[in-house]
Amino acid sequence: MEIKVNYLDNLRLEARFDDFTVISDQPIRYKGDGSAPGPFDYFLASSAMCAAYFVKVYCNARDIPTENIRLSQNNIVDPENRYKQIFKIQVELPEDISDKDRQGIMRSIERCSVKRVVQNVPDFQIEVVENLDEDAQALLMAEPEEGANTWIEGKDLPLEQTITNMTRMLESLGMQIEIASWRNIVPHVWSLHIRDAHSNMCFTNGKGSTKESALASALGEFIERLSCNFFYNDQFFGEAIAHSEFVHYPDEKWFQPGPNDELPAGILDEHCRDFYDPDGELRGSHLIDTNSGRTDRGIVALPFVRQSDGEAVYFPSNLIENLYLSNGMSAGNTLAEAKVQCLSEIFERAVKRQIIEEEIALPDVPRAVLEKYPRILEGVEALEKQGFPVLVKDASLGGDYPVMCVTLMNPRTGGVFASFGAHPSFEVALERSLTELLQGRSFEGMNDFMPPTFNSLAVTEPNNFVEHFIDSSGLMSWRFFSARSDIDFVEWDFAGTNEEEAATLFGLLEALDLEVYVAVHEDLGAPVCRILVPGYSEVYPVEDLIWDNTNKALLFREDILNLHALDDQQLSDLLERLDDSQIDDHEDIITLIGVEFDENTVWGQLTILELKLLINLALGQHEEALERVEMFLQFNDNTVERGLFYQAVNAVLEIALDDELELNDYLENFQRMFGEATMAAVVGSVNGEVRFHGIEPTSMQLESLERHQRLIDSYSKLHAHRAARAVPAAAVNA
Repeated sequence: MEIKVNYLDNLRLEARFDDFTVISDQPIRYKGDGSAPGPFDYFLASSAMCAAYFVKVYCNARDIPTENIRLSQNNIVDPENRYKQIFKIQVELPEDISDKDRQGIMRSIERCSVKRVVQNVPDFQIEVVENLDEDAQALLMAEPEEGANTWIEGKDLPLEQTITNMTRMLESLGMQIEIASWRNIVPHVWSLHIRDAHSNMCFTNGKGSTKESALASALGEFIERLSCNFFYNDQFFGEAIAHSEFVHYPDEKWFQPGPNDELPAGILDEHCRDFYDPDGELRGSHLIDTNSGRTDRGIVALPFVRQSDGEAVYFPSNLIENLYLSNGMSAGNTLAEAKVQCLSEIFERAVKRQIIEEEIALPDVPRAVLEKYPRILEGVEALEKQGFPVLVKDASLGGDYPVMCVTLMNPRTGGVFASFGAHPSFEVALERSLTELLQGRSFEGMNDFMPPTFNSLAVTEPNNFVEHFIDSSGLMSWRFFSARSDIDFVEWDFAGTNEEEAATLFGLLEALDLEVYVAVHEDLGAPVCRILVPGYSEVYPVEDLIWDNTNKALLFREDILNLHALDDQQLSDLLERLDDSQIDDHEDIITLIGVEFDENTVWGQLTILELKLLINLALGQHEEALERVEMFLQFNDNTVERGLFYQAVNAVLEIALDDELELNDYLENFQRMFGEATMAAVVGSVNGEVRFHGIEPTSMQLESLERHQRLIDSYSKLHAHRAARAVPAAAVNA
C-alpha cells in the first residue's frame, strides 16, 4: 500500500492512502500541539485494534454477541532497550462463552496481521528518488536467481521471464503495482491481490500452484484489463479525454445515428444485428458510450476481426461494456497463448452456465485419475482435513469441452461453492478449478457461501448467473449433488501446442455454428486479445441494451454533479426523470452516473432514494419527504451519523405537517438528543435554508473528487501511451 505523507503546520503530519487521511501530531512537551496521536501511538493502537477485529470476525461467524467482550493491550518496555517491548493483550470474556469458543477467540487473535508482520521482522528499504510520482519501481518480488527458468504447461516463456516482462511494461506506463495480500491456506494453492498504488480501484487477483505462477497470473490479468479498458468499464473519463481526438483507441470509429435514431450503417454485421436487435427495438441512442457521454459525436465503435472470413466488424463500445464485462479477454507471452486462455475462459463460463441452469448432475473424477496429479490431490485432501467435503467433477459434458469443476461443501453453514476451470489440458483445467476455489479466501471466508436449493426458478434466474460470474456466490441446485450423474466420466485431452489448442477451441465454436470476433491489442508490449461470441459469451442478457443500459448515466450525470447549482425548476425536472426511470431506489449514485466518490463521504453512500429525499426537502415538498425519510430509515444501511440526521428530519417533518404541534416546544430536547449542530442542519433542511446537507459541491470538472481523479490519472497514462504510438491518420471518423 502506498502511503504519501504531507507536512502540515508545526509538527503535524498528514498521511494519505486509499480514500483515507490520518493526521498525527506530537505532545506539547515535544513542541507539538497535542492535537492528534503521534505516529508511534498509531502503531501501538494498530495491534490492539487488529486483534479486536479478528475477535469480531470469529464472533460474527458464530453469532456470538460482542457487547460484553472487552480487549486491552499494554506495552511493557525493556528498561535497557526501549525498542524491545512486550505487547500484552488481554481479553475479558463473559462467563457464558463456551471453552471451545474461548480457545477459538484466542486462536483468532493469533491471526492478527499486525502481530504477524512484527514477528516476522519487516525489512525497511530507504532511498532517495528524484520524483515520487514518477518512480514506479514496484519491487513485486526479489530478483530471480540467475539462470532460473520455471516452465509450466500452457506458457510459452518461463515464469521468471513472464514476471519480468510484465513488470517492465507496467513500469513503462508509470504505474506502481503493489501486492496487497497473499494467500496459501492449503499446499500448492497460491493466490494474491495486486493493485495500482495510486488508484486502488485498478486491481486484479492471481492464482496458481506456486507463488510465481500466481504472480504471473495477476500481472497478466492486470495487463489484459488495461489493454481492454476494463478497469474503466462504465466510468466517466472526464471532459478532457471525452473531447480528445480518440477516447478509447486510435483505431476507433464514430457513427451518427439516423434521423429517427436508427442504428447507423457500418456498425455490427447482419449476424450481430439479428442477435442484438431481434425485435427491431434497439436505437442508436442506446449505444452512446458512457465513458465520454458525447451524444453530439455519436456512437464510438471498435474493430473486431470476424474469424469466418477475416473481415473487420465494428462493435459499439457501449455494447461490449454492457454485455460482456471481463469475459473473453486475456494476455499472454504469445498471441496463441493469449487466445487459448481467452477461449478457455469463454468455455468455462458458458459450460458452467449450462450446468447450473439445466441443473446437471456431473460425474465424479475417479480416485485413480486424481492420483495422477498428486499436488492437486494434496490440496483437496488438505481441505477435507479442515472439515470441508470436496467433490471433484468432470464438467466436460461427455468429453465435449475442456472444463473441470471442484465443489466445496461447508457443513458448518450448509453452504456450497462450485468452482470451474478450463484449459485444453485436463491437469491445468483441474488445477485452475482448485485455485479458483481458494483465490483470495481464508477458511473463515468459506462461511459466506449460499446453501443449495430445489427451487429451479431461483437457480435459472438470469441474475444468478451474474452472481456466479462475479464471484461464484450464486445459488446451486441440490440436483447438482445427485450421486446418479447425468453424464458419464471422460478422461478427456485437448492438449497440444498453443497454436494447436487455439485451433481446436475455435473449431469447437465453429461446430456450434457460432460466429467469433477477435480484437488484438499489442501496444503495451504483450499480446492481448478480446474475443466476443454472440449468443455464447454474454454475461448480461441482450435486453439490457434497451432496459438497463449503463448509459442511463447520461440522463442524470451532469445534473447530479451540478446539484447545488440547479434552480427549483431544474431540480423538479431531475426528480421527475428519476421517478420516471423506474431505477431501483436503492441503487447508489456511484453506479448510476459512473463517478467514483470516497465511500466514507455522504456522496459515497448516497442512493437514489436519499437523493430524491434531499430534493424533496430543497423544494419544500414535506409530505413526499416524510414518506421517503420513513423508507430511508427502514431500509437504508448508512452511517450512524446519517441515520440520526434523518431520525431528526423525520421528527421535525412530523411537526411541520401537524397543525397542532410547534417545533419550539420540542427543539431543546431535540438538541439534547441529536446535538445542536445536527439540529441546525435538520431545521435548515426542512425550512429550505440548507440544501443537500453533507453533500460537498462539485461539477462536471469533478473538483474535490480525488478518488475519481486518481482513476482518470490511471487512464490518462494509458491514453497518452496510445496517443504517442498512434499513426495520426488512424483516428478517422466514419
